[in-house]
Amino acid sequence: MLPDFPLLLAPMEDVSDPPFRYVCKHNGADLMYTEFISSEGLIRDAAKSNQKLDIFEYERPIGIQLFGGNIDSMREAAIIAEQAKPNLIDINYGCPVKQVACKGAGAALLQDIPKMTTMTAEVVKAVKLPVTVKTRLGWDDKTKNIIDVAERLQDVGIKALTIHGRTRSQMYKGPADWTLIAEVKNNPRIHIPIFGNGDIDSPEKALEYKTKYGVDGVMIGRASIGYPWIFNEIKHFIKTGEKLLQPTIEDRINACRTHFLKSIEWKGEILGVLEMRRHYANYFKGLDHFKEYRLKLVTLNSHLDILALLDEIHLHYTAKAA
Repeated sequence: MLPDFPLLLAPMEDVSDPPFRYVCKHNGADLMYTEFISSEGLIRDAAKSNQKLDIFEYERPIGIQLFGGNIDSMREAAIIAEQAKPNLIDINYGCPVKQVACKGAGAALLQDIPKMTTMTAEVVKAVKLPVTVKTRLGWDDKTKNIIDVAERLQDVGIKALTIHGRTRSQMYKGPADWTLIAEVKNNPRIHIPIFGNGDIDSPEKALEYKTKYGVDGVMIGRASIGYPWIFNEIKHFIKTGEKLLQPTIEDRINACRTHFLKSIEWKGEILGVLEMRRHYANYFKGLDHFKEYRLKLVTLNSHLDILALLDEIHLHYTAKAA
């Protein structure tokens, strides 16, 4: 199902929805995940949580990612998520944000490894699908316990582990430390796939980390926002040692337009227009004098007006390059 060295799209809240996943899949992402879904929201039938269960055939293989601090709720949520027919269930033990960690979920479980282990075991027993985990090196510099965590989680039945190379206290600051990820991968007790995450933002770095740390694949998050081409760029570089040409203005417009149309299709015009606004600056990063166009893109409310403006941007920058 997956290639020898898969490229995973990270589950990112308010980013990794079906429209965004569509453009990443079409640009080489091998395995993708939903945005993380609250177990409490799912068992209470909250509309926002239920909508995040939407998955489509073209996205496969795809995992539904769950988070929560209550073992019974996580077990129930996993059973509900399984009914959406994903390829796997992923548990989030890595999210560092306060509103998650302060509720005893996400990275907070790194402070209670016995509970994390029990929760994982209960989810594994509750579903027939493979269960995977995403986590961090530890809570802080004094508790980098990922080697012990990996062994325990493998022992209760997870099928793969993704490790973000930072502690919870680091949030997203400072360089990711992949040396501990490599130690987990090289631990003779570990036989499940180990995927590395953190700071992969170029084909060169992906190949370097593949070679240096020996991971089974890499997960890419922030570097894919507004730049879905990174997946195919990495694949091409690993295969040939050559870099693909940078996306043209036409490539940028096409990806942005596709993302926008999928957003309208999935969320309706009002929400589709609103939620797309966070993406424009990323799609057109680095273009000279783009500020005026960006201001228009984030203030227009009609999808037809936005499509017309994208055509205008295309003509403007194509003429400029000629």
